[in-house]
Amino acid sequence: MARIYIAYGSVEGQTAHIAEYIADVVRAHGHQAETADLKHSADTIPDGQDGVIVAASVHVGKHEGYVADFVRRNRGDLETLPSALVSVSLAAHGDEAGAEGYVTRFEQETGWHPRQVAMFSGALQYTRYNFLKRQLMKKIAKDKGSQDLDTSRDYIYTEWDGVKHFTEEFLAGVAAPGGQGTGTAPPEVPGSPAGPNQ
Repeated sequence: MARIYIAYGSVEGQTAHIAEYIADVVRAHGHQAETADLKHSADTIPDGQDGVIVAASVHVGKHEGYVADFVRRNRGDLETLPSALVSVSLAAHGDEAGAEGYVTRFEQETGWHPRQVAMFSGALQYTRYNFLKRQLMKKIAKDKGSQDLDTSRDYIYTEWDGVKHFTEEFLAGVAAPGGQGTGTAPPEVPGSPAGPNQ
């Protein structure tokens, strides 16, 4: 049984939901998972971990600064242990080059080059924004040609099957000698999160 530490930074909450879903998948495979909101958690990786996933959302063109600080502080452990970066952005919903650019900048800022990188689409959570941000995000969406302009509701773009697949690949690399996987069929895992404010 492996112990996986999932450290994340989240502003409106979608990255937190993704981190918790990753933890659910880890547990469904018989391993231990601990999630940590880096706004409120210790700034070091706990002892005894077999793998680490760092999840961060992109706002105003950058991942959270406190997540970058955590990575710089723990870079030695992240380079020793099986580790992965999960980047959550609206750019991942149709702008792959933009999403990759955010990851490249994060790697340059932190000096960490994770063995595995996943880029997941975030959400337009209009109902969580204040008035000014709601109008700004609507304008950005409109400028990009999106039809998702109804500010009375939220739009969730995360592909939960992709999150599940990424997590299973990560676990295969942690659990198997040489990272070759176990070859066993994956167990059933919980369905994708539901609710108006995923």
